[in-house]
Amino acid sequence: MEADTMALGVREVENPRDFGVVEVEGGRVVRILEKASQPPTNLINAGIYHFNREILEFIEATPLSKRGEYEITDSIQMAVDEGIVFETIKIRRWMDMGYPWDLLRANEEILKGMVGSEILGEIEDGAVIKGSISLGEGSIIRSGSYIEGPVVIGRNCDIGPNSFLRPHTAIDDDCHIGAGVEIKNSIIMSGTKVPHLSYLGDSVIGCGCNLGAGTKIANLRLDGRDVHATVGGKSISTGRRKFGAVIGDNTRTGINVTINPGAMIGNDVFVGPGAVVDGDIQPFARVF
Repeated sequence: MEADTMALGVREVENPRDFGVVEVEGGRVVRILEKASQPPTNLINAGIYHFNREILEFIEATPLSKRGEYEITDSIQMAVDEGIVFETIKIRRWMDMGYPWDLLRANEEILKGMVGSEILGEIEDGAVIKGSISLGEGSIIRSGSYIEGPVVIGRNCDIGPNSFLRPHTAIDDDCHIGAGVEIKNSIIMSGTKVPHLSYLGDSVIGCGCNLGAGTKIANLRLDGRDVHATVGGKSISTGRRKFGAVIGDNTRTGINVTINPGAMIGNDVFVGPGAVVDGDIQPFARVF
């Protein structure tokens, strides 16, 4: 592809109703349709673009959409209508990231590709490491901890003593994972503390959170069916038999909090000691 060529990444899918679809003639974009009820093709917009400076003229002229947003697909359609050529490039490896729990699948795929370990921090005697791990500068894994890779731990983290990190766990910088904490297949973002006697399974935890002692995030329904979560007021299947919760930034839980599978907790939420959390919790809420 030439450096000044404008192009749009596309991919064939089985469920084009869930995406913006792209009509193509001779390998060039003719029309982009957003979530059409009767898609004319199963070729979707993969959300990957290559622009030159010509697109800026059309971005500046793009009006607000019906959703109250400036949408790049509207800019592209305006350019196509004016005779600007957009080539299409078929994307081989692609993953839909429309929902928060899709981060877990992406994380799993990325960590599966880890080969070997990179240890830039300290591992105390008595800690057990199995498989591939990445340990950032200034981080420490304390005695008695058991790490099953692939696991990524960022900079300036304090792990243990006696923590259990299971495969496909990613911990960002400046986190504290303390004594008696088990984390499985989860993403823990920067500055979050899980200091005592907690279980986190198949969950995404935002930045700057603090989970009180004994906080447990369940990740499996009693009937074993796929976990549902509430998004935009609608209950949606996550497609995952095991899914815990998504917790927004700066959320805090008291001791002995139970968070049920599929909980969606906004940022800056306080959850009181002993509370049971279900469903969709709005930002800044107080749960007791």
